[in-house]
Amino acid sequence: MPTRYPTKTGVQWRAVVKMEGRVVATKLFPPGAEGKREAAQWERDARKAVLEEVNSPATPTALPSVLEWANRYMTYAEKQFTKQTFMEKKTVFRLFLTFTKATKLETITSDVVMRYLQKQNSTRSGFSANKDRKNLAAAWEWGRKYLDGFPVVSNPFLGIPKFREVRKPRYVPKEEDFWKVVKTAQGQNKVMLLAFFYLGARRGEIFRLKWEDVDFARSRVRLGTCKTSDGSMRYDWIPLAADLKAALQEWREARPYKTEWVFTCLDDSPSPWHNPGEAYRSRAHFMNNVCERAGVKPFGFHAIRHLHASILFNEGSELSVVQRQLRHTNPNTTARYLRSLGYEEEHGQKVLAVMEGRGPAKPLGFAETVEEVRPAVIIRRPGTQSGTQCRV
Repeated sequence: MPTRYPTKTGVQWRAVVKMEGRVVATKLFPPGAEGKREAAQWERDARKAVLEEVNSPATPTALPSVLEWANRYMTYAEKQFTKQTFMEKKTVFRLFLTFTKATKLETITSDVVMRYLQKQNSTRSGFSANKDRKNLAAAWEWGRKYLDGFPVVSNPFLGIPKFREVRKPRYVPKEEDFWKVVKTAQGQNKVMLLAFFYLGARRGEIFRLKWEDVDFARSRVRLGTCKTSDGSMRYDWIPLAADLKAALQEWREARPYKTEWVFTCLDDSPSPWHNPGEAYRSRAHFMNNVCERAGVKPFGFHAIRHLHASILFNEGSELSVVQRQLRHTNPNTTARYLRSLGYEEEHGQKVLAVMEGRGPAKPLGFAETVEEVRPAVIIRRPGTQSGTQCRV
C-alpha cells in the first residue's frame, strides 16, 4: 500500500515492495489520486517481477563491480553537480576504496562501512565521517536505481548511525575589518569585494556574472546558482545598492577587456587559471593577500556572505527577508545557516522581549526577608507519650 513520503519538493507517494521483511524495491510518485494509483500498480508489478526473478531457474544477472559502480556514478555526478561537489564525491570514493580494497559489491557490508567511518571519525572528525556517509549512501541509492544486477539489499551506509559532531560557529569578520580590506584593494578587486558585500553572493555567482545580468535602470542584479534540487541553473534578481551601482558603472568604462563578463582575469602570467579577458575560475590566494596587507584576520569570499547575512539579521530583518536575499528555497536552510553563524534566529530576542521587566522594580532584598527561625516546642497530649512538634 503506497504511503505519503515527505521530500524536498513536497509530499509524494512512496511505493514499497518487501520480501521476507526486507525492502527490495521502492519508488516515488507524484501527489494526488493519480499518483497513488500509479504507485499501487507499480507495487503489484514490481512484486510480481521480484517473485518471478526469485523463482526463475535462469542464471541471474552478473553483479557490477565496485569499480564499475564508482566510475558510472562519478560520470553521472560530473555532469549533474557543481565542480566542488563532484570533487568532494570523488575524494570520498578514493578514500573508501583505498581503505576497503573491495572489488565486489557484496563485500561492502555494514561491518566494513562502520570500520571505515569510525576511522574517518577518529582521524578527521565526526562531521567528515557523516559527510562521507551521506555521499556514499547517495551513490548506493543511485546504483540500486540505475545499475542492472545491483544488490537488492538495504543501504549499508544508511544503516550506520550518524557520528557526534562538535561544530563551532563559523567565523564572521567584523564589518570594520572588511572595510579595511576594501581600502587596500584597487580597481576591479575593490569592485568585486563590494559586489560580494552588497549582494551576499556566492563565489561562483560573482565569477559568472555578465553585464546583461546588471540592470542599471531598475537597480537590480540577476544572480544564477546551480544549488538546486536537480542541479539546474536558477536565476534571482537582487537589489543593487547605490554604492555598488556607481562602482560597477565606473568599472564598465575603465575595464581593459570589453567582454561580456563583469569581472575578468587581468593577470597574463602563464597558468591554466589565468586567461586574460575571460571569467575567473579561481582566485586561490587573493583574499589571504589582501587580508594580510590590511592587517586583519584572514577570511574568504564566503565569509563576506556570512557578514552580509549577519548584518541583515542584526538590523532586525525578518527570517523571510534573509532567506530571500540568500536565495534559499527552504526557510529551514536559512535557519540552519544563521545557527551556524552563532545565531538562534529570533528565539532569544522574542523570549527576552516577553519575559524581561515582569518582576519587581527593586531587588528582592533576600537579607531583609529571611524568616526568623524559632526553636521548636514539643506539645504532649495528656495520657500519651507522643507529641506534636510546632514552632511558636
